[in-house]
Amino acid sequence: MLILWAFPEGERQVAQRSIGQEQFGFAGRERAASSLDVLVSLIDWSQVAELLDPLYPATKGEPAWPPLAMFRALLLSIWYDLSDVKLAEALDDRASFRRFCGFSANEATPERTAFVRFRRLLVAHKLDRALFETVTMQLKSKAVTVKTGTLVDATIIASASEGDDDARWVKHKGKRAVHGFKAHVGADADTALVEEVSVTSANINDGKAGPEALPDNPGEVFADSAYRGNHFRDAVRAKGGIPRIVATSVWACTEGEAQAWLHQWNQPIHRVRGRIEKIFGTWKRCYDLRRMRWRGLAKAAAQVHLTAIAYNLKRTMNILTTAA
Repeated sequence: MLILWAFPEGERQVAQRSIGQEQFGFAGRERAASSLDVLVSLIDWSQVAELLDPLYPATKGEPAWPPLAMFRALLLSIWYDLSDVKLAEALDDRASFRRFCGFSANEATPERTAFVRFRRLLVAHKLDRALFETVTMQLKSKAVTVKTGTLVDATIIASASEGDDDARWVKHKGKRAVHGFKAHVGADADTALVEEVSVTSANINDGKAGPEALPDNPGEVFADSAYRGNHFRDAVRAKGGIPRIVATSVWACTEGEAQAWLHQWNQPIHRVRGRIEKIFGTWKRCYDLRRMRWRGLAKAAAQVHLTAIAYNLKRTMNILTTAA
């Protein structure tokens, strides 16, 4: 019997592969436990899938891989520092990677070029920030109980090439010049979850870009002396926060009194704000964010947002595991 499906006028039929269909195999194998199985259950992925809906392809052409599976694969590439080629090989070989992305044990997985195309679509639709905000909102509801303070700082990330026209040179005293971008980050002072991210060229002043890294109701805001201008202080107060910024000078009767006051003021700030360096250390040492993988400010922002999502997921899992 022939069945014809009629679609209402204007409704788009999506050409998308169906994955996760198990085939016949040998019984009796117990699957090994993986931290990826915990990460799958950490958030409601349907909200992420809704954001990725615009990436569905047209009706013609080869069926596309489900966007949510591709997004999860990009997270794997960050956690395990994999190129597109290595990611394709790992998905074809590792059972835990397949389960995390939603593939069954025996079906085909995407090739390298599929990840390239998906990433381009992600940037073209400017979904990286929305994805970061959606995932982070869910994670904060699980890990952040009472908001007490915010850490604000920036880190320089070298460009993929000195031919990148969106990147700029920057030179700090005692360090070599770097051609690249700057990630401005606001993180919860207690949990070290990244709450806000802004990406600029490397020559943008921290204090000028700092307000973009402030979450709502930030509490006490801990920052180094690069943020000591009125522009940043006013932005903190406008959001209901209290600036706690490292001071470099103070009026006093004697030098000894000035040094004593600066030490008393700065030490508590240094003790708290130093926690953000662990975030940057994880990004660069574990997730290889020492250098951008792709050219252009939009792609640089996408890479930083994806890294922040990957970091927040792992950080929340560790917090909840420790608390259990």
